[in-house]
Amino acid sequence: MILLAILVGTVAAGVGSVWLAALLGMAMLARFTQHMLSLAAGALMATAFMHLLPEAFESEASAHELFALLLAGLVFFFLLDKAELWHHGHEHHHGDSVHEGHDHHHHHHHEQGAHAHRHGHAHAHEKRSGGWAVLAGDSVHAFGDGILIASAFVADIKLGVVAALAVLAHEVPHHMGDLVVLQQTSGTRRAALVKVSLAGTVTALGGLVGYFLLGRLADWLPYFLVAASSSFVYVALADLIPQLQKRLGLRETVAQVLWLAAGIALVTLVSGIAHRH
Repeated sequence: MILLAILVGTVAAGVGSVWLAALLGMAMLARFTQHMLSLAAGALMATAFMHLLPEAFESEASAHELFALLLAGLVFFFLLDKAELWHHGHEHHHGDSVHEGHDHHHHHHHEQGAHAHRHGHAHAHEKRSGGWAVLAGDSVHAFGDGILIASAFVADIKLGVVAALAVLAHEVPHHMGDLVVLQQTSGTRRAALVKVSLAGTVTALGGLVGYFLLGRLADWLPYFLVAASSSFVYVALADLIPQLQKRLGLRETVAQVLWLAAGIALVTLVSGIAHRH
């Protein structure tokens, strides 16, 4: 009975929060793309700095170890970007060598096209790597949420229901940010929704593992939270914020800052309410 309740609760929290976020956020994305980027950046940073990291540092885990893991996570995603950029550049260079026999006129236009192609691919690469970082962080975060929900159900069924609802509630604004990043990465809303939903199903895996190995995994939960935080911080600062750093008028700049603050406030408010209950 408890195991079935854990499965239902984790799937409802992990996948249900994604679909609710899609209903709330995707309709706005087509009209307010730049604003939603600001909202996503604020939501990701707030999830890391106002929710996950404080929870991790409230544990008995060593602060030195947690900070070291946060740094290692940031470096890991930076190196992942570098590796994909090198691989992509190598493929493009190989493709360019095929066209060396063209005349000067065609070569000139090819260079212009290749430059635009490189620029476009570099831009696509940034979004693609950001998407993978978000999915990695989501999966780790979802696994940790599953463990939390499982531990609550093991203690008391009613407490488990409350925990599942709390996870669902505080994940909605965060997933709104995820879907913005993944739609840029995937190019379609459906692909973004499928990818984030699959990451959400890891909550059920965390619930199963938590049910059978709860005592052993409890001490590792702070490290899951910090690992997830590193991916969200990296995506916000390395992928989303640079897209917002454009020369804009006063009105557009104020709107950008307000939407960024709205993302931070939304996650902070919902997380606070969820924790109180």
